[in-house]
Amino acid sequence: MRVSEFMMRTPASCTPETNLGAAVEILWNRNCGILPVVDADNKVTAVITDRDICIALGTRNRRPGEIRVGEVASKTVYCCKPTDEIHDALTTMGHAKVRRLPVVDREGKLLGILSMDDIILHARADKVAEFSSDEVIKALEAIYGGNLPTVATGKAIAIA
Repeated sequence: MRVSEFMMRTPASCTPETNLGAAVEILWNRNCGILPVVDADNKVTAVITDRDICIALGTRNRRPGEIRVGEVASKTVYCCKPTDEIHDALTTMGHAKVRRLPVVDREGKLLGILSMDDIILHARADKVAEFSSDEVIKALEAIYGGNLPTVATGKAIAIA
């Protein structure tokens, strides 16, 4: 199975000049958690997530409208192509510890987004026989492995 069978084909994106306030508005309106950052030719040059924005706003003493996406976006971008096997995309997600991949063409132009949510919706046994939920679980373990919060044991302490 190919990435093209799973990907979302109408991705939201922004530019490095977009301010964080506008980026948040795009994320809110499009109900997504990642924005590929594209240049004038629609080539993906970086990505910014809702988490990146929260951390940037919490660690800088500046208003969202004063911070440009290009200042905080990750320049390390993991992508896939629509013709890639979904198994390869899952492997990339696991190795890179990311839940979403921009889908690009040969020139690096944005075509869509592949998210773990898209994959999970297709991984049900009654939907696709050649693609197992075990494979998705293995990828999720790779993504979250070692980063899961620990469960507190013992007595809970009330904070007033």
